Amino acid sequence: MVKKIERVGIPIVHIANLVPVAKSTGANKIVPSFSIPYPFGDPARSEEEQWKMRYHIVGVALDALTIDVEEQTVFKVNI
Repeated sequence: MVKKIERVGIPIVHIANLVPVAKSTGANKIVPSFSIPYPFGDPARSEEEQWKMRYHIVGVALDALTIDVEEQTVFKVNI
C-alpha cells in the first residue's frame, strides 16, 4: 500500500513495529515503533512517559516526510 501511495506522488512514512517486514514490502521511509501489541506506547510506563514516546515517534515521522531519500531509509527513534 505504501508504494502505491508514493507512486501517485504523495509522500508517506511507514511507522512499523516489524522493520524487516516493512523493508521487504518496499517502504522507502520507515520509522520503527515500540512493539507489536503497543506500537506507540508501553503500558509499563507512566502516561506522561507514553505521551513523550508517542510525541517523539510522530515527530520523527513528520520530519521524515520532509526528507528526500534515494533508497530505503530507517529513521532513528530514541525510545
